[in-house]
Amino acid sequence: MMFRKWLLFIFILLSCTCYGKAKDFNILNYGAKTAMGFNNAPAIQAAINAASAAGGGRVLVPVGRFTTGPIELRSGVELHVSSGAELLGSTHRLDYGKEWITALIFARGQSSIALSGSGIVNGQGREVVKDLISLLHDGILQDETWSFKRPSERNRPRLIAFTDCDKVSIKQITLKNSAGWVQDFVGCNGVNIDSIRVESTEYWNNDGIDIVNSRDVRITNCDIDAADDGICLKSEGKPGICENVYVENCVIRSSASGFKLGTGSFGGFRNIMVRNITVYNTYRSAIALEAVDGGFIENVDIADVKVKYSGNAIFIRLGHRNQDERYSSIKNIRISKLTAEIPNEKPDAGYPIEGPLPKVAAHNLIPASITGLPGHNVENVVIEDISIIYGGGALKSVANIPIDKIDSIPENPANYPEFSMFGELPCWAIYLRHVKGVTLNNVRFSYKKEDFRPAIVLDDVQAAVFKNVEVKSGVNIPVLVQKNCSQVTLKSIKLPFKSDKAIMIKD
Repeated sequence: MMFRKWLLFIFILLSCTCYGKAKDFNILNYGAKTAMGFNNAPAIQAAINAASAAGGGRVLVPVGRFTTGPIELRSGVELHVSSGAELLGSTHRLDYGKEWITALIFARGQSSIALSGSGIVNGQGREVVKDLISLLHDGILQDETWSFKRPSERNRPRLIAFTDCDKVSIKQITLKNSAGWVQDFVGCNGVNIDSIRVESTEYWNNDGIDIVNSRDVRITNCDIDAADDGICLKSEGKPGICENVYVENCVIRSSASGFKLGTGSFGGFRNIMVRNITVYNTYRSAIALEAVDGGFIENVDIADVKVKYSGNAIFIRLGHRNQDERYSSIKNIRISKLTAEIPNEKPDAGYPIEGPLPKVAAHNLIPASITGLPGHNVENVVIEDISIIYGGGALKSVANIPIDKIDSIPENPANYPEFSMFGELPCWAIYLRHVKGVTLNNVRFSYKKEDFRPAIVLDDVQAAVFKNVEVKSGVNIPVLVQKNCSQVTLKSIKLPFKSDKAIMIKD
């Protein structure tokens, strides 16, 4: 209850954040030009500096297309891109620095900064990368991964990067075509992102919104189409956690995951609330909660989620990727009022940047999953008012893990966490392993084509309650399998047929 009251306070605080009626500083008055090839960074920076020196103000980008290199926002300054205006990022990679790359719009240690307007910020990321590759071939720049994969993230400029800033506002703007993460907020306090559109599918690692070690964050009414994770919270780099984050009324399309905590999870995530989001045509998971680097995830409340065409509905993973003795923890998770359709087809097929085919053996459609490690359980999870429809059509000729071979599923503690990390799983609806304290209430599972596997498998699960759970499809027994489980309570379970063998308990 205190968690919800705190988030309500943050909602009110950030909703009331405003910058007042301040003087406008039109970039045309500082030498900006719409001429192609003209770098307006000095003119825009001069306007920003003047506004900051005056105690704050609005830097106005008027109608027209203005090319610019990196610009630095300063305290009290709102950069306003008018309707009909477009800021075009320079396509010359060296404009962003050689040894230390700079984002197109950046700030460090500033307060009360804003990016607003109905215009467009276009990073021209594909062209930036083309120039980068030419520089790599010529030996002017160096990169550790480009020869066998692609240029690393450190060599590809982000569109927005704010670090250690307070009272940050991003509103109404359209952000397009970054060469790396679209927007990155690191160690910031009081971030309000509202009514923005992200269109960034030109290159890999194009996360729509990244929140790193930041507190008191509100993300609302956003439309995101990204070539990597849509909205992603991370805890990495210098010590810190993500705390008091509220997400509401967002539409997300991704060639990775829709809403995600992790993968970077060295510190932790606390008090995260998500309401009314739609995830569609998303390659990996609609909801992914991942603690694998020794950090924690706790007090997460997600509700009202519509999933249309995703590789996976829910993926919760406690792993151990870090090399020290610390183990991650995940507890107090609630996911409710979710409907999902999981197709047989690749959900993001046809988009400019598609998710990679899994680097695992062939497998059938993969169920939702909650998995910990031996001796390190995911704890206190509530899944309620959920309906998931799978494409079905699994074939033993593709892959098969018989019930007596459940122990053969690898733990993969240090592997990159994603829904396909275990390869074939022995069920089609939901897979639970190393979990303590889990409730499934008012949950429906079904498929469109026959699947030979059981619907539900519990392996090393303690204190589980299944109430009003219905498996609407199924042709084979058993339907529910328990192995090495204790204190499992089944109430009002509706299975596709009556049989004393529909529920199997194995020790």
